[in-house]
Amino acid sequence: MKNRSFKAWLYLLPAILFLGAFMVYPLVDVFVYSFEEGYNSASQSFFGTGLYNYSYVLRDSYFLQALKNTFLLVVITVPLSTGLALLISLALNSIKKLRELFQTIYFLPYVTNTLAVGLVFMILFKKTAYTEGLVNLVINFFGGSSIDFIDGPYWAKMFVLCFYTIWVVLPFKILILTSALASVRQDFYNAARLDATPKWRVFTRITLPMISPQLFYLIITGFIGAFKAYSDAVAIFGTDLNAAGMNTIVGYVYDMLYGNSGGWPSYASAAAIILFAIVLTITCINLLVSRKHVYYV
Repeated sequence: MKNRSFKAWLYLLPAILFLGAFMVYPLVDVFVYSFEEGYNSASQSFFGTGLYNYSYVLRDSYFLQALKNTFLLVVITVPLSTGLALLISLALNSIKKLRELFQTIYFLPYVTNTLAVGLVFMILFKKTAYTEGLVNLVINFFGGSSIDFIDGPYWAKMFVLCFYTIWVVLPFKILILTSALASVRQDFYNAARLDATPKWRVFTRITLPMISPQLFYLIITGFIGAFKAYSDAVAIFGTDLNAAGMNTIVGYVYDMLYGNSGGWPSYASAAAIILFAIVLTITCINLLVSRKHVYYV
């Protein structure tokens, strides 16, 4: 028995070493940096330890704006993208002919380069001296006035960012949910049909419980992915997200390290730890909620 246990740990050793070197050690290192005040990466020196880095970050207007943007992005895109993916997956599941073709079409945005999709969105929404943009042309056609979605009001820019984020994540969620719906045992539906069970009750009592593990997985990964958003905003608004007022927490960390205000690894580390604490808290809450609402067959 001991020999088998030793072999198991031996097989796990490469993965443990890899995770320790590239995940655990960097996390511990960032945690230490976050308490070192005035850390200089060139001289590897600092002048004190304490909570000043956290205090600075939590009072920084750029970080507070990034925090607001990130939370709005999470609250809007995760429920909407999951709900839309579920509706589309239910529609695809009811289609017998050309189901695979439609699934492929819906999955195409997922394999397209993120920056390329962002460029297309910028062209669709951007208002310039030469063109109003395709979206504004549609708005004008129905009698509305043009809106500058890229350089205009905050709500318009947030709308574009949320719309783009939902568009990017939707294909993967559709793929997962269509696979989940296909794996539900037909016996349950046959029994419900014999009992003349209403469709809404079949959906709430059979379909949702059976696909709840996949839904829970998409919600958890959706929250984590939305909190880590950065490239989506860059693809639409460019690299100077602070000037556009559309920075995210990850973008703030990057700016503190390499941006115009870069060279402050201590502040970047503090912001990264705050982000880690937020994501960990929300994940734990989701895990607690899932105990009552997720069913594993």
